[in-house]
Amino acid sequence: MSMGDYKNSIAICAPQPHWDAVAQRLTTCRNIDVIRIYDPAELEALANGQTDRLLFFPHWSWSVPEKIFTKHECIMFHMTDLPFGRGGTPLQNLISRGFMETKLTAFRCEKELDSGPIYMKRPLSLEGTAREIMERAAKITEQMIIELIGSSRTTSPQEGVGSYFKRRTPDESEITWEGSLKSIFDHIRMLDDDYYPRAFIETENFRLTFSDAKTEGDVLSAKVLISNKEHHDET
Repeated sequence: MSMGDYKNSIAICAPQPHWDAVAQRLTTCRNIDVIRIYDPAELEALANGQTDRLLFFPHWSWSVPEKIFTKHECIMFHMTDLPFGRGGTPLQNLISRGFMETKLTAFRCEKELDSGPIYMKRPLSLEGTAREIMERAAKITEQMIIELIGSSRTTSPQEGVGSYFKRRTPDESEITWEGSLKSIFDHIRMLDDDYYPRAFIETENFRLTFSDAKTEGDVLSAKVLISNKEHHDET
C-alpha cells in the first residue's frame, strides 16, 4: 500500500543524543521540518496534536501507544530479519547465537510486537563492539530514513512464522566461563557500549568490568575496571 507524504513534518523518536545530529542534517541539508522526541511523555503529547506526522523510531525501548500509531505513520527499526528475532536486545541475542551479520528492518508499528508490515531491509555486519555496530546501524538507519521520506512508501506483510528473543537482563552480563575463548570474546564485545551493562565477573568484594576485548591466537586481552561490589549491590 502507498503511504502519505509527510516530508515537511517528521519526528525522530530516540533518547540517544546522537540522533540530534541526524535531525539537524535533515533540517539543514534537505529542508525538512524535524522534531525530536526523547521519551514516552513527549511522545504522548503528539496524540492530541493537530498535525499528522511521520514518526521514526530508530532506537526506542518503550511501547508505542495505539492512539499514537493509529494517528501517525510510525516507522520502527529492528536489528533482525523480521519476522525472525522479534523482541528485546536483538544485538546481544544475535551475537550470543553466533550470528556475524543480520538485516536492519524498517517496519510499520502495529499492536503486536514487531509484527507490522515491512518497508525495507538492509544488511548489517555484526563485527566489532556493540558501540561500533550501533554506530554502523545508525548510519544505515539515517539513509533508510532519507529513502522513506516522500510519497512512494510501500509495505509488504511479514512472511513466515515469527520467532521471539527474550530481553536480556543486567545479570546476564556476568561472564560464566562456559564455552570457548571466542564465546567469552563475543560476550564482552556485544556489551561494550554505554547503553548496556558491560560484561563482568564478581569476587566477594569486587566487580571486574570488561571492555575493549581483543584476541590474538589463543590469548584474549581486555581492559578491566575494578570497583567495589557493594556499590553495585546498592544500585
